[in-house]
Order: sequence, then C-alpha cells, then structure tokens
Amino acid sequence: MLTTYKTVRQSGSKEIVIKKSRFIGHIRPVNTEEEAAAFIEEIKKQHWNATHNCSAYMIGERDEIQKQSDDGEPSGTAGKPILEVMRNQGLKNVAIVVTRYFGGIMLGAGGLIRAYTDGAVAAIEAGEPITRVLHREIVVELDYTWLGKVENELRSRGIRVGQTEFTDKVKLTCLPLEPEAEAFAEWMTDLTQGQSNITQGERIYYIEGE
Repeated sequence: MLTTYKTVRQSGSKEIVIKKSRFIGHIRPVNTEEEAAAFIEEIKKQHWNATHNCSAYMIGERDEIQKQSDDGEPSGTAGKPILEVMRNQGLKNVAIVVTRYFGGIMLGAGGLIRAYTDGAVAAIEAGEPITRVLHREIVVELDYTWLGKVENELRSRGIRVGQTEFTDKVKLTCLPLEPEAEAFAEWMTDLTQGQSNITQGERIYYIEGE
C-alpha cells in the first residue's frame, strides 16, 4: 500500500465559459473501473443534450488503469488533456467528465486542448484535492496508572488516537504513521516499562492535516 497518495475529497462540478461554449467539469473519487464507468454514464444521462461529454479516469496504486474518451471531439483534444491534468497533479483513483455545450464559436485544436484542460482543473477544484496518509492501528492495553503519562506523551508527539475502551484496563487505539509503526510499538513498550500489551491492527488512510 502507498504511504501517501493524492485524490479528491468528494464529487463535485464547476462550470466555466470559453468563447460562449459552456464547459462543466465533473469529478468523483472512484476505486474501480466499474465505478468510473457508472459515473461517466450518469453524467451522460444527466447531460444527454450536451454537445460532448469527454472523460478520463486513473485508478490503481501505480495508475494501472488509465482511460480517456474524446466523445466526438477531434482526436487528442479532450480526453488526453483531461488525463494529463490528473497526471500532472499526481491524482489517483479519480474520474473526470467535462461536458461541453457548444456556443457557436469554433475553438480549434489548441483552443479545445486548453478548454478541456481548464475544465478538468475546475472539476478538481470542486472535488477538493486532499492527501491521504497511511496509518497503522496499534492497540495498547495498560493499567490506569499509566494512562496520564501515556496520553501526555502521545499528545506531545502528535500521535493520532482513535477509540479508547475503559474496562478493568485501558485500551488505547493509537494510529502512528505506517512506516513508524514498529518503532512506535518499541517506544510504547519502553515508555510503560514493559507493562503494556501491544497488538497491531489494520492499516487505515486518514486525510493529511485532519
């Protein structure tokens, strides 16, 4: 799994007007090719009377799946520029559709490339770019006598903490960064002088800065 990757927070749409043509950039985070195809079809149905619904998507840790469609625009003037915007911004697991309502003025190949590039950028802005960072669940079970010290140390180091369970002992679900998980477990053992029970859990992505 990637330790970090860029994507978008949500689905979104944003419209721009270029020489009287309306370009509406739509975006959605997707995890599979089926999700991407369903999103594109949804936009095509929603904008069935548009001149073009051009699209692209990029899926996979290493961008294994990359597809684009010019949807009737001259070859290479729509889908490819949309895909290039994704690549340039380093986005993963996203699908973009740029809808065009022709306004009566021809743009030429260069104008179309710029317009679909701008439409993709507008879509990404609407989706709110984020960075997801991989963390590892480390469950620390300890006596109540250690709780204050451990919580203070976690706070001072800026370690994310998830669920806390209070029974006969305390169970803290700590969420260090994945590459630091082993070192964190060793540090926690030292901190509690070996008097805590430590188990590793799942890998989870969280949004950077939140």
